[in-house]
Amino acid sequence: MLSPIAAKIINMLPESFLVKMARRISNGYIDKYANITVRGLENIDNVKKPRIFVCNHLSNSDGLVLNKILKEKSDPYFIAGIKLSNDPITNIGTKIVKNIAIKPNSADKEAITKVVKALKSGEDILIFPEGTRSRTGAMIEGKKGILLFARMAKAEIIPIGMSGTDKLLPISTDGNMGAEKWQRADVTINIGDKIQFPKREKDEDKHEYEDRCMDTLMRSIARLLPEHYRGVYK
Repeated sequence: MLSPIAAKIINMLPESFLVKMARRISNGYIDKYANITVRGLENIDNVKKPRIFVCNHLSNSDGLVLNKILKEKSDPYFIAGIKLSNDPITNIGTKIVKNIAIKPNSADKEAITKVVKALKSGEDILIFPEGTRSRTGAMIEGKKGILLFARMAKAEIIPIGMSGTDKLLPISTDGNMGAEKWQRADVTINIGDKIQFPKREKDEDKHEYEDRCMDTLMRSIARLLPEHYRGVYK
């Protein structure tokens, strides 16, 4: 991983040069350390736009790996926590992938508007519905914001199950992202069919129905993962 000093220097470069250098560095790390297996890429073509990809979240390498793999079929905007732009190392990652910054755990109306507008204009979106990286590798409870985006843009949702990135770029035990180091790892990405949500029952409470839909969504991701990654969705 880049040192904080090197990251600060790179962030001072002109934008166009920064992006080219950052992509070269990122792809170099991925090519060197990751042995990637992808299944189900063809499923993307079977889903009409607007489309939202949803994936479990394990590592700061997740977005970089997915961006590289999906390029063949899609060039999605990633929904990223605004704090990523505040760290010199993770800020470089936000330059590599198209992204829309969002304030976590809040009704960020500006970000919501941007996401819905992007979807309606034909752009794909990728969201990590857990909202944060899993510290154990196992799935944690998803957040319902994804359902709002899908409903407002009338978007289809495609699940992705990713394993191995927790070993590719493990989370630092002390929370220092600058201390995270790339390791050789097998990474598997499984892309599923679009999610079929249950119909709302007559007189069913809105919140209960959303809970059912969210459970369907998260279990669609879990089914694409080895059992020990499924966490609360086993």
